[in-house]
Amino acid sequence: MFKGDTMNIHRVWQLAQFELTRLFATKRGLLALSAFAMLWLMILRYPIGHAVPFLSSPEFSGVAQELAGNIGLKALASWPQAELAIFWLVALYSFPVFSLFVCSDQTVGDRQRGTLRFLSLRCTRDEILIGRFIGQLTILFSLITLTALATLAVMTYRAPELLVSGALLAITLVFQLSVIVMPFIALMAVLNLISSSSRLSIVLAILLFTLGNALLSFFSSYLSLIDVLFYIFPGVQLLDVAPHTNVPLLLWILPIIQAAALLAVGVFIFRRRSL
Repeated sequence: MFKGDTMNIHRVWQLAQFELTRLFATKRGLLALSAFAMLWLMILRYPIGHAVPFLSSPEFSGVAQELAGNIGLKALASWPQAELAIFWLVALYSFPVFSLFVCSDQTVGDRQRGTLRFLSLRCTRDEILIGRFIGQLTILFSLITLTALATLAVMTYRAPELLVSGALLAITLVFQLSVIVMPFIALMAVLNLISSSSRLSIVLAILLFTLGNALLSFFSSYLSLIDVLFYIFPGVQLLDVAPHTNVPLLLWILPIIQAAALLAVGVFIFRRRSL
């Protein structure tokens, strides 16, 4: 009944809202949120809480900057908003990994329960896929925002005069991190369509990033042209964007291109898959 129809934004948003409801209004979702909150409380208390005095100390600031310079992060070590510098590094690598687990059940669970067939009677398959993607992106955007606000509060407690500059920087980091996790969400959307369970989706993602990377590295040592295939992998640019300064615009656009390409693959598979 939906063949030939254009995508309905209202139906897409309703599907996205359902993802939010599953996280914020169910016992399982609230338990996951509690575990996430406890983890970030420990991160704020220990890595951030202990590293900031080290970076700010006159005795160790020179050593810290020299160390950071050796790994290409000297600009971060000189940020007056030291808490946000540590937050950026922790979040840059933890949220992409976290998103693989959070987004591991976008459609596969509904397919197992038979509710995906029910949904397809009221929405197009494209709307289901895009709606779930937007819902998961909204969830991760919310979690990134909450952790950034918590870090900003810790920083403001230490140095109230940095509130305005810290708030502006925190907003920038939130949007940049949200862009970075987009292809990871899209990847899990695709893996959901070809796997039989959410656990298998996670296993396939791990194999892709480990075995896939290893095989590509092996073959690229014989044929350098294969190096371009590394850009298929979400997160390939993380090391390059970690310094946060003088980062080419292309590296910020790359995750959006990857997400769009993966969603296009997902749409192609979903339209041809039986429910």
